[in-house]
Amino acid sequence: MTLTVVTVCRNAEGTIADALRSVAAQDFPDVEHIVIDGASTDQTCAVVRANSSRVSRFVSEPDRGIYDAMNKGIHWASGDFTCFLNADDLYASDGALSALASALRNRGTDSVHADLRYVARDDVTRTVRRWKGRPFEPGLFARSWAPAHPTFLARTAVLRDAGGFDLRYRLAADFDLMLRLLEVRRIPSAYVPVDAVRMRTGGATGASTSSIIRQNLEILNSLQRHGMAPSAPAFIARKVFARIAQRISAARRAGGKD
Repeated sequence: MTLTVVTVCRNAEGTIADALRSVAAQDFPDVEHIVIDGASTDQTCAVVRANSSRVSRFVSEPDRGIYDAMNKGIHWASGDFTCFLNADDLYASDGALSALASALRNRGTDSVHADLRYVARDDVTRTVRRWKGRPFEPGLFARSWAPAHPTFLARTAVLRDAGGFDLRYRLAADFDLMLRLLEVRRIPSAYVPVDAVRMRTGGATGASTSSIIRQNLEILNSLQRHGMAPSAPAFIARKVFARIAQRISAARRAGGKD
């Protein structure tokens, strides 16, 4: 089994080195790391070149946004399975990919996902909140649930057959792709109850109230297009409840109460 990790970036000079080192430190023996830069104007490219010992392909050119860059990664991927690690993120341990690959191998599935920790932007050891995964069941997406995309690893051929990310969505194309794979196509999936990725807060979808609103409107649109949209009030209530539950859980862990 071979794995491809795709990292897309633009003007990420402050965090990209952590992501690159995180991939390079993985103990899984056969990892292809593709880095796609959207024509950065800072020192991102220089940082990538200085930390490129495990980078298989590096491309820097204009693109139509993060999901266009990710689609390029799917196109160039040579691994049996592909996942995406953003420039702000890093793997939670050196064995993260091995844990995911083991589940794929032992359970014979086309995809796998795990847990994710949101961490402080200036201190990746401090957990802000946690995304706790669960085994997929039909209907979960309509109930405001989806796997944490940075932990989602899928068969490369399946990603290509599905057409990759839909560029009509600027902030929720990852949700839409996973919905199409799991809810519509019902590809076999597995869940591994381990923290696979640490994700810095303050990314594109959480940078402002307007971006959060837009992302959730796109999610509603994706659900509606596939005939599984809940009512808007129910959808909003579930999103708010889930976010509060995550924050309470993180606060309890920080206080040593669990």
